[in-house]
Amino acid sequence: MTRRGTSDDAAAATGADSPWALRDYALIADGERGALIDPRGGIAWLCAPAWHDGAVFSGLLGGPGRFRVRPADRWNVWGGYYEDGTLIRVSRWVTADGIVSCREALAVPADTGRLVLLRQIRAVRGAAVVDVDLDVRAGYGRHPMTQLRQDGGAWRARSGALHVRLTGAEDARHDPDGGLHARVRLPEGGAHDLVLELATEPGSTPLDPPSLWNATERWWKRVVPDCSDTAAPRDTRMAYAVLNGLTSSAGGMVAAATTSLPERADTGRDYDYRYAWVRDQCYAGIAVAAHGPHPLLERAVRFVADRILEDGAALRPAYTVSGGRLPAERPLPVVGYPGGGDRAGNRAGRQFQLDVFGEALQLFAAAARHDVLDARAAEAAARAAEAVADRWPQPDAGLWELEDRWWTHSRLCCVVGLRDLSRDLRTPASADWSRLADRILAATRSRCVHPDGHWQRADDDTGPEAALLLPLARGAVPRTDPSLSRTRSEVARHLAKDGYVYRFRHGDEPLGDAEGAFLLCGFTMALAAHVQGRPAEAARWFERTRSACGPTGLFAEEYDVAQRQLRGNLPQGFVHALLLECSARFGKAPDEESSAGW
Repeated sequence: MTRRGTSDDAAAATGADSPWALRDYALIADGERGALIDPRGGIAWLCAPAWHDGAVFSGLLGGPGRFRVRPADRWNVWGGYYEDGTLIRVSRWVTADGIVSCREALAVPADTGRLVLLRQIRAVRGAAVVDVDLDVRAGYGRHPMTQLRQDGGAWRARSGALHVRLTGAEDARHDPDGGLHARVRLPEGGAHDLVLELATEPGSTPLDPPSLWNATERWWKRVVPDCSDTAAPRDTRMAYAVLNGLTSSAGGMVAAATTSLPERADTGRDYDYRYAWVRDQCYAGIAVAAHGPHPLLERAVRFVADRILEDGAALRPAYTVSGGRLPAERPLPVVGYPGGGDRAGNRAGRQFQLDVFGEALQLFAAAARHDVLDARAAEAAARAAEAVADRWPQPDAGLWELEDRWWTHSRLCCVVGLRDLSRDLRTPASADWSRLADRILAATRSRCVHPDGHWQRADDDTGPEAALLLPLARGAVPRTDPSLSRTRSEVARHLAKDGYVYRFRHGDEPLGDAEGAFLLCGFTMALAAHVQGRPAEAARWFERTRSACGPTGLFAEEYDVAQRQLRGNLPQGFVHALLLECSARFGKAPDEESSAGW
C-alpha cells in the first residue's frame, strides 16, 4: 500500500493524471460495470468484468491504466452533456481552431463477461487532430498488457484474465511502456469510431460500430420512460438512466460506481460502495413504484426476494450484485484520491440492520399495488414479516451502520412496512401484521418520543435525526399526528442550513464541519413537507437539494455547501432514487397519491 507521503512520486510512476474535483466526472454504465470519464477525455475509473472486480483503469485513485481520447491541441475548454434519458455521454472541447466532441457509452444490452466501450470522435467545427492512448492494467494495475498483436485490423492483447480487443486504431504504435498510441486526423464534419472490448473469453463477435450504437440507443429508449408527468421531467429521466446504469441483469443495484472517495478529507470515512445494499435497492424500487410499474421495480423485487428467501432473518445489509457475500476490507495498491483511502471490500455485510426488513416490506407492498408481486416474492414478504416479529426488540446497527442501539428509524420503517403489507397483500396473516405494527409503534413511542413531542434518534439519544422523516412521511404515524410536524420542525431548526439538510449532529461541531449536507435527507425533508400539505415548502427543499449536483447532473452522497463540492462515492444511487420519488409524487394530483397508498 502506497503511503501518503510518497503519493506524488507514486502517481507519477503510474502515469496517472492529477485528479479532478468529483463534480467534474461523468458516468457511463451498462448495469454490470461503470466508467468515470474526466474532462480531458480519460477513462479515470473502470472495473471489469464486474463492478466489484479489480480496476483496469484506476487513475481516479492514482493508479495505472488509461484510455484517453483528447484533442492534440491542449489549449481548450471542456464541456459536455448526456443525450436526454440515457447514459450516452458527449464530451466536447472548444480548441483554439475548432470544436471536437467524443460520443461515448458502454454498449447495451450488456453481457456479464464482456464489456464493450464505444467512443466516436467528431470534428464538429474545423479539422480535428485527436490523440488516443490505451493501456489496460487489470487488477488495479497489477497486470499490464501482454501478447499485444494485430489481428484482422484489430489490436488484441491480454491483461491478467481479460482479453483485450481494440478497433479503430489500426495505425497505432506500440509505446515502450506497453500501451498503444494513435493520432486521429479528421476533416470538418468527419467522424471516427473506436471500440474497446474487455472480456473473459476471446472476442469473436464483429465489433460493428453502427450496430452497437443502434442497439444501445434502442435499449435506452426502452428502459427510460418519458416522465413528462413528473415535477422535473429531464432530471427524472436522468435519475432513471442512472438507476438503470447501476442495476445488473441479476437485479442487484450498486450503491455507487466507486470506492474510497472521501466524505471528508483524511477522516478515514471512505468506503467501497460497489455492492448492492438491500436498503438502497428498496429505495430505488419504491421510487419507481411511485411513478409506475417499470422494469426496475420488478428487478428490485426479484433481487430482494431472493436474498430474503436465501437468508431469512439473517439477511445481510449488502451483497454483490449477483447475490454473493461481500469480501473483507483490504488495501489497494494505489495512491488513493486526495484526502481519501485505498480500500476494497466492506464490513457492512456482517451487520444486523433491522430497517432493511421494513424497507423490503414497503417494496413488496408497492409491487402488490402494481400487481407485479409474484408468489415467490409474496413468500419472501411473509418471511420478512416473520423476521421483524422475531428481531424488532433487538438493538441493530441502523441506517447509518453505527454501533448497535435501539434506533428509532429502524422500528418506524418496520411499522410502515407491516402496515403497507397488511393493506396491499391480503392474506390470512394481514391482521397479524397490522397488530404487530401497532405493538412496535407503541413500544417505540414510549421509548423514543422526546418530552417535547418529537421523535428522537434512539431510546438513549435525544438528538434529532433527519432520516426519521422518511418513515414518518410514509405513514408510520397519521399525517395529522403532532409528532410528525414537531420532528420536521426539530430537523429544520437543528439540522438544516442554507436550505440543505444534514443527517445528525456530531457532538458540538457546527453543521458542515464534520460532514457535508446529506442529499438523501434533503429530498426526505421535501417529502415530509409534501405529506403535510405544504407544497411551496416541499418545492423549496426539493429544488435546493437537486441543485447540489455537478455539471454532469450526477449526485454524490454528500454536498459541501461552503465549497459547493460533491463528497463521497459517485454517483450515489439512493440520492437519484429519492429525487425520482419526489418528482413523481409532486407531479401527481392529490387523489392519485391517495390511490397510490399515500
